[in-house]
Amino acid sequence: MTFSTLGLSPKVLSAVEASGYTTPTPIQAEAIPHVLSRRDVLGIAQTGTGKTASFTLPMITLLEQGRARARMPRTLILEPTRELAAQVEENFQKYGQNHKLNVALLIGGVSFADQEKKLDRGVDVLIATPGRLLDHCERGKLLMTGVEILVIDEADRMLDMGFIPDIERIAKLIPFTRQTLFFSATMPAEIQRLADTFLSNPVRIEVAKPATTAKTVTQLFVHTGREAFDKRESLRELIRGATDLKNAIIFCNRKRDVAILARSLEKHGFSVGALHGDMDQRARMATLDAFKNNRLTLLVASDVAARGLDIPDVSHVFNFDIPTHADDYVHRIGRTGRAGRSGTAVTLVAPADQKYLAAIEKLTGDNVTWTNDVKDVVSSDEGASSSRGRGRKSDERGERERKPRSGRSSSRSTEKAKVEVPAEVIDAPKAAETAPQPRKAEPAPRPQEAPRRDRDQHRERPARSDRRDRNGDNDEKVIGLGDHVPQFLLRPVRPPSS
Repeated sequence: MTFSTLGLSPKVLSAVEASGYTTPTPIQAEAIPHVLSRRDVLGIAQTGTGKTASFTLPMITLLEQGRARARMPRTLILEPTRELAAQVEENFQKYGQNHKLNVALLIGGVSFADQEKKLDRGVDVLIATPGRLLDHCERGKLLMTGVEILVIDEADRMLDMGFIPDIERIAKLIPFTRQTLFFSATMPAEIQRLADTFLSNPVRIEVAKPATTAKTVTQLFVHTGREAFDKRESLRELIRGATDLKNAIIFCNRKRDVAILARSLEKHGFSVGALHGDMDQRARMATLDAFKNNRLTLLVASDVAARGLDIPDVSHVFNFDIPTHADDYVHRIGRTGRAGRSGTAVTLVAPADQKYLAAIEKLTGDNVTWTNDVKDVVSSDEGASSSRGRGRKSDERGERERKPRSGRSSSRSTEKAKVEVPAEVIDAPKAAETAPQPRKAEPAPRPQEAPRRDRDQHRERPARSDRRDRNGDNDEKVIGLGDHVPQFLLRPVRPPSS
């Protein structure tokens, strides 16, 4: 099967051929005809199988007829992250090179004024994150009554990460007769029920079992110690020992750990950049562009980079932290092994990560392959011995901290230890008479108590008297309200007449 048999327009086919693609992927082959026939589609496929082109190619064909009006977009594509939105915009520019389509990108971190100028000219394709889209609607700069096609990309992430209220508000602003497209790599049962509320008689396209990993990705798991420095050392050994590593994405669960790990790798001489949600948009795009253009070898990222980012030549993915949600594991390792290429995904597993590992095995159904290529891999026995060693060190450190500092108290405690004798060995009264008693510290002699008048005089410090005398009016009579008394208080009071 070729793209020419799917019903795409000649202009779109020409752009696809110019991009070097000849054969559609399974999700593209099944989804494109249904999208062209104006059916609602729920597409589920492995990450990296071309879901983005499954809706961009038929949308460009459908948009060849008609014209957009000011502030009334014809189609709307919702993305969970700014990076995914920018990536979809690149796809429209690549496949729509033979068309004169106006494409607008509404994401955070960009000036409202620049985005409003694009909306005023009329937009055929509006790509947005939910928050920024609602901001424009509330400002009165955007009307959604002309939307013909609604696309919710990475549907499970959009609905599962707190976007449900925003999606519901947006759906009410769009005509009911719209065409809705859902695409995702995973679709849990509870998310499926939510998706049914947005779709009308959809065509379910499931080219692979949900939450399955690509066969082109080699999955490896490595035991590490429980401490962060153990994991960082294991990661460095893995990177240095990988002979076929071209570039790699390293995932952490927390944004703070992303920054720490990036600084650590940079300190050890690696070409590395960081990417997480707290960075401003310009820095995020610059880092991602440097990684795509091979100016950076390693990219340390949070799960903001786990969804949908299309960087075909990523050779390795390292899970520095095993994801707490099993679905995220599928998306993370899907950043490698894309478009038929082979890739390697390595996950560092600490002793406390066993429950997360079991969830991943249950979701994917894949057998876990352990590797011992790292010199500092910690087995269960070695981990126990190392933890015992750390315990001894901490105990020794605690004993050193508990030792008295002064030599006098130390000798006193030693003398007391020599006196302790079991009661069964000696007679108690005799022991009380004969046993040497520890010498009690004599209290320091108290100074002879001065007479009360002397003590009172001793308390009168010069500084205190200075504070009293600094105004020079301590001998004058004090009036409650100060020097000024209101006149009504000075009026004589007449006794009531009887």
